[in-house]
Amino acid sequence: MNPVSLGVFLCFFSLVLVMGFLAARWRRTADEESLDEWGLAGRSFGTWVTWFLLGGDLYTAYIFVAVPGAVYATGWPGFFAIAYSNLVYPLVFTFLPRLWSVSHRHGYVTTADFVRGRFGSRALSLAVAVTGILATMPFIALQLVGLRAVLDVMGLGGGSDTLTVVRDLPLLVAFGVLAACTLTSGLRAPALIAFVKDLLIYVVVLVAIVYVPFRLGGFGHVFAEVRRTFAEAGPGTGLPRGALVPTERGQWTYATLVLGSALALFAYPHAVTATLSSRSREVVRRNTALLPLYSLMMGLLALLGFLAVAAQVKVSDAQLAVPQLFEDLFPAWFAGVGFAAIGVAALVPAAVMSIAAANLFTRNVYREFVKPDATAEQETHVSRIASVLVKAGALIFVLTMDNTVAINYQLLAGIWILQTVPALVGGLFTRWFHRWALLAGWAAGMVYGTVAAYGTASPTRKHFAGNAAEIPGIGASGYIGLTAFILNVVATVALTPLLRAVRAPEGVDETKPSDYTADPYGEVGRGARFH
Repeated sequence: MNPVSLGVFLCFFSLVLVMGFLAARWRRTADEESLDEWGLAGRSFGTWVTWFLLGGDLYTAYIFVAVPGAVYATGWPGFFAIAYSNLVYPLVFTFLPRLWSVSHRHGYVTTADFVRGRFGSRALSLAVAVTGILATMPFIALQLVGLRAVLDVMGLGGGSDTLTVVRDLPLLVAFGVLAACTLTSGLRAPALIAFVKDLLIYVVVLVAIVYVPFRLGGFGHVFAEVRRTFAEAGPGTGLPRGALVPTERGQWTYATLVLGSALALFAYPHAVTATLSSRSREVVRRNTALLPLYSLMMGLLALLGFLAVAAQVKVSDAQLAVPQLFEDLFPAWFAGVGFAAIGVAALVPAAVMSIAAANLFTRNVYREFVKPDATAEQETHVSRIASVLVKAGALIFVLTMDNTVAINYQLLAGIWILQTVPALVGGLFTRWFHRWALLAGWAAGMVYGTVAAYGTASPTRKHFAGNAAEIPGIGASGYIGLTAFILNVVATVALTPLLRAVRAPEGVDETKPSDYTADPYGEVGRGARFH
């Protein structure tokens, strides 16, 4: 345990936690207790706040730990995250502004709210809500894995022979503080902390991408060392050897993984929650144009995996590669800054994700089926409790499942959330799909995707292997999530005419065409244009 790096880490960690608790009164637009206030920050964020919030929400500890960890272990498969993060923004530019407009017009807080209003189906709305909650837990677990990796490298995680409770005590403490911060400040806490998180990440990445290659003899030496290491065996872990470029079959795997992940990204509840907190339609449009700047940073982060290979970093878990790289090559004080960047990058998205999942439970399970006459105060109270329970569920993922390949959590979550895309994105453009057909398609995709993913995750496949067919989430036809999505769409399209032929009830659509293009606050919104 290095006291200098630990001290720097604790200073930054304490700073952002204080900011999180103080955020309860930041930009508060009303004194009332409601989901609009606690869960969407009064729908008042402008361009810059939304940009930092979405960046902090989407570019997480996952890219600091799991992506370079995958590159460290296998090479080319880890770069899929950079490709899909660039592909996604032209896609979401077409539908996110429409979702913002209709949600503000009708007061929708969640995607399931919209599905309920558009198709008049409580069952379909429940399916979307449950899927969103289920898919969010592995994503929160990814953030906790990143935080745990930092704690382990700093010496706060204990050894393998330590009692589990003692070993994970620092993680449990961090979980408790995060839960308290979210309870107090809602969405405002991660929005304010996101400024510090992004500053830390940009500083650490830019320094690392210059300093580490300089220490190692330049990028030419780095890639030569990576090629040599991958030609021999996995870098110090006993993993199957990786590769710099995919095989012919791997190209198809890569393409399907990129496309499926791109379709899924903005269907996640946390992405929608951050979007709906914006104050105008134009803010959403600007952010889809600005957010690719984060993808550039992600590409540099992925390269840290190769730098760890070239630096001959030795770890038993690929997720520890980048934290160990910082520990081995940086001065102790700057290693502490790097550890703090990863830690804060875990807190921001974990908070937003838990809020988003809690809103789904409150609006689309509790109010819809348990207490239809719930007041705004009761909704907020239930959502706060649910946010803690969601974090607890994610913590169970981390403490009980194999974390050596944390990137698989993202692949599994993507399989599930993709099955909500036909109802969500399709509903934003057409009412042609029958609600029962959408529900049947969702069920088919969920069952197939879950069973197929489980079938690829045999006990002998604990590591992210160079052979992509052995990755849970990747099957013989490529990314299982995309295959399940296609099955979902085919079933929906095939069943819709049949259900109309037998005059199955259509449900009531409470929206109208103008709801999808209107901006009730105009270009300027509630405050200064770029506030």
